[in-house]
Amino acid sequence: MYELKVKTRFAAAHFLTDYEGQCARLHGHTWLVKVVVRGSELDDKGMLVDFKVLKQAINEAVSGLDHQNLNALEHFKEGGAQNPTAENLAHYLYYYLRDRLADFTPSVQITRVQVNESPEAAAVYMGE
Repeated sequence: MYELKVKTRFAAAHFLTDYEGQCARLHGHTWLVKVVVRGSELDDKGMLVDFKVLKQAINEAVSGLDHQNLNALEHFKEGGAQNPTAENLAHYLYYYLRDRLADFTPSVQITRVQVNESPEAAAVYMGE
């Protein structure tokens, strides 16, 4: 079994609804996203998936989040799907990337998406 790991960053603001404390106010983070994919078969070039393809998919996923107020995005709008927590961002990115990568590399699976809101605090989503 092979694993590839790629990471990227984006900056975005958010606030937590129905939360008592400072995070209920609008504030920002430089979010760090780490994605791990795995698979057992290499292609004829000896690659599980080209890093270029993987990085492009991850950059596409976070480009819609970068320099945004996450609460204003359709997925996270008040009354929408979810509060924009690190956990929900990891979940959102996992499924976005799973669907995006399936077109290019159906034999590769995303095993985890980690979202850090700071160097000391991270949430991980690993699928169902």
